Amino acid sequence: MSETNGANGTEEAGRESRTGRAARGAGSGTGSHPRHDLDDVIHAPVRLSIMAALSVTDKAEFRFLRDTIEISDSLLSKHVITLEEAGYVNVEKAFVGKRPRTWLAITDEGRRAFHDYVSVLRRLTEGSP
Repeated sequence: MSETNGANGTEEAGRESRTGRAARGAGSGTGSHPRHDLDDVIHAPVRLSIMAALSVTDKAEFRFLRDTIEISDSLLSKHVITLEEAGYVNVEKAFVGKRPRTWLAITDEGRRAFHDYVSVLRRLTEGSP
């Protein structure tokens, strides 16, 4: 997926913009309470469901993921774009016979972010500082 930045029109600037959003998504760290460490990109219930499903497999077909987390194609697409822009998910498109197929896979960065997110949730639910 190519993105350009209106300021200078380069794809590189678009990548930097996405990286900046991903960095901001990972908890603001502005306070001592664990909630400040929650990753805003993952925190949305649908994105959390996507990350959880992808964390236990090498890759998943779009339709399987849609049916598993019980959402529409358009909603899944919207959230996958956010996760892809953050660098948490890779999207692979290909044809199987004459039919287009899309597979999703969690990236190493996404796996780390998901692990960190779950760790923060544990700290919150177990009352740990």
